[in-house]
Formats: sequence, C-alpha cells, structure tokens
Amino acid sequence: MSKRQTGRLTNQHISSGGASGIFGEDAQVHDKFVGRASANVYKMLCQEHSRYQFRFRREISKQEINDKLQSIDARLGETLYVKDSKIKPDGGVIEVLDKDGKWRVVLVGEAKFQGKDIENIKTGVLVGKNKDQELMVAGNAIERVYKNINEIRNFMLDEYHFPYAVFLQGSNFATETVQVFRPDGSFVEIRHDSGAMNRIDRVTAANYCMKINQNYCKNIFIGHNKSSIMLQAASIYARCDPWKEDEMQRIMMDIANTSLGILNQLG
Repeated sequence: MSKRQTGRLTNQHISSGGASGIFGEDAQVHDKFVGRASANVYKMLCQEHSRYQFRFRREISKQEINDKLQSIDARLGETLYVKDSKIKPDGGVIEVLDKDGKWRVVLVGEAKFQGKDIENIKTGVLVGKNKDQELMVAGNAIERVYKNINEIRNFMLDEYHFPYAVFLQGSNFATETVQVFRPDGSFVEIRHDSGAMNRIDRVTAANYCMKINQNYCKNIFIGHNKSSIMLQAASIYARCDPWKEDEMQRIMMDIANTSLGILNQLG
C-alpha cells in the first residue's frame, strides 16, 4: 500500500469498524463502537478545525515505528524480523499535519471486552467445564493491550503528549462491587476486589497506576536526581456496563482536543 493510500480516509475505512475481539459477538460490538466513535471524531475534527489537515489510519507498520525510533537515536529501532509487521488499534489512529509537513498523532483508540458474568447471571446461564459455575475465573487476554500501547509510545517517544484511550468493558473490569440478579430474584455479587475476577490491575501499569477514567493525554514530568523523567500514560476508562458510542466519542474528542492544544503551545 502506498503512502497516499495509507494517508487517505475512505468510506471503507470509516465503515470497517474495529478488529474482532476475543469474546465473540459482544467483543466485536464493543470494538465496532469504538471504531465508529473514532471515525466520528475524525469528522468532527475536520469540521471544527477546518484550517488543519487530518488523516485517519487503521494501522501503522512496525517499519514506520522503527524508522521513527531511528530518527531519534541511531541505537533504537534496529530489530525487525517480519517486514510486514503492523499494529491495528481498534479505533485506529488520527493524525494532524503540522506546519513543517509532519504528521502528528492526536488520537489512538482501543477497546477491550472481557467478562460476560453479568449477562450470564441475568439469563441463568452456567459456565465452566461442567456448566455448574455462575462466575468464570478471569483470563489474561487483557495483557495483549500492552503491545499496541508500547508501540505507540515508541512512535511518540519525542512527543509531549500521549493520546491513547483504552475503553475496558465487562465484569472483569468492575470498579465497585455490584449485585446481579438471577431470573429467580436472588442475586450474586461481583466483587471489584476479587483477584479471581478483576483484571484492571493487569492494565494499570500502562498509566503508572494512576486513577482511571481520566484524561492523561498531557505527558507527566517527575523530578529525579536534579533531572526530569517524562512519562507517557494511557488514558484508561473501565466499567462493567456497556459503553455507549456517544460516551466514547465525547472522551475521545476531549483527548484529541487536548493533543491539538499541546501541539499549538509547542508551535
């Protein structure tokens, strides 16, 4: 695919939605929601900031990431075994063209669904090997989100912002204990502090264990031995209940506008 092709937003790009998830139909719906929300944000940015040129991409090649690393320091970005390796965030990547003719990332969206316990309990569905359990022990698939986060960090190593939004959804991402009612009227508690159920702690390393459900687009600087260390934190949003497309859109638009504000400040 040529650079012109990768840089051009087409109707196919907008309508294609997110990649398939790991929990079937529910995960695919969540992925498509964040994909559509991101496409809508792209349209809104083009309308509200008409003096800028934006582009929307579904993927970034590993070679392009390595080239960016090499441009920062010759020691970086030297290893690549599979030439066509790429990353494909569920919500794609939105970039803006700066005054020097360089594309700068303003938004990356990711969606992860894990845990159908609430839906199963409400409908009386039992799970497990023998179909005799109400709660399924959580897996570790969420840890896969780190690959894309780290790759975008590499791609934005010389930037002062990190506009990565991660939307977590499902019973494995409860932020408080909830009661779920069975068809007979009795209830089951899904505890947010259960090591067997909750997987938010598996992903908070991506924002240095700061509070979730907040915009961390602006990089953080901390002092250390008379010098400063720059941290790039993902903005992690998590809850049990399904995310609505317009909710994700508002959050992503806020992050994209934060990116533009930072880039404008830097000139």
